[in-house]
Amino acid sequence: MSKHRRARSRTLRTSRTPRPGSTRTSSPTSRRVALAATFGLLTFAAGWVYALDDNAVGTASQARADSRPQAPDRAARDAQREAPRTPLQGLTGISEQTLARIPAESRQLVLVTGKAGDSSESTAALYTRPAAGADWVRTESWPARNGAKGWSTERTYGDLTSPQGVFALTDAGGLLAPPPGTRLPYDKDRAFVATGRGVNGESLAGSFDYVVAIDFNRRPGKSPLDPVKPEGEDKGGNIWLHVDHDGPSQGCVGIPKEAMKKVLATLDPAAKPVIVMGPEGF
Repeated sequence: MSKHRRARSRTLRTSRTPRPGSTRTSSPTSRRVALAATFGLLTFAAGWVYALDDNAVGTASQARADSRPQAPDRAARDAQREAPRTPLQGLTGISEQTLARIPAESRQLVLVTGKAGDSSESTAALYTRPAAGADWVRTESWPARNGAKGWSTERTYGDLTSPQGVFALTDAGGLLAPPPGTRLPYDKDRAFVATGRGVNGESLAGSFDYVVAIDFNRRPGKSPLDPVKPEGEDKGGNIWLHVDHDGPSQGCVGIPKEAMKKVLATLDPAAKPVIVMGPEGF
């Protein structure tokens, strides 16, 4: 074969288009493009799997959080506070600590429950029980008013609060004659006249027609008018259960006039009557 024919044959062989399925090696540029595409596909797949795993972890965490006991929100706490309290020996609105302060021998009780610690609105109820240690039974209930600034366990003179606690009821009196059936020592005296105006400017006329002294900073067995204050003048005194004058008091508890008559006709020194007074739940 001539030189020209051999050269032409080599040229034809090297210029042929590769057949489909041939194993001819691609160029470096092609290899780089292929590798980049493969790496990108693997990265996307890994990211997709990670996203699924992350979502699963988040779902599991949320499930665990949902299974944990949750603290009650404000509305739930308010509902719990407003829920009716379990009566303690028949008395509602007091704590076990207050219950423990009621003398075991007492068989008559006036319970004054304030709307709130800083409120002058309250409810008074009359309770009796047949024997010491028995459950209390409510016989009467009335709207009441207490100190203009609510309640205090450390009352001071002029602070416009009513003393909170358990106090004996030993003496009574008033401008008018005692109602029929009154058994407490009763001092009818013209000095039972309120002077000035109430905290809200209301008239005090008739407020002291009937009173029962609350044994706070006073000498039991004396007239409610007794000025002596055994624990000092700073605590104030002359705290009475008396006729309501349609306004808050400076420290006394006011109830309707007919209620005062009922209280005086019911309380018996032999039953060791007490008054339990303070804000709801005290």
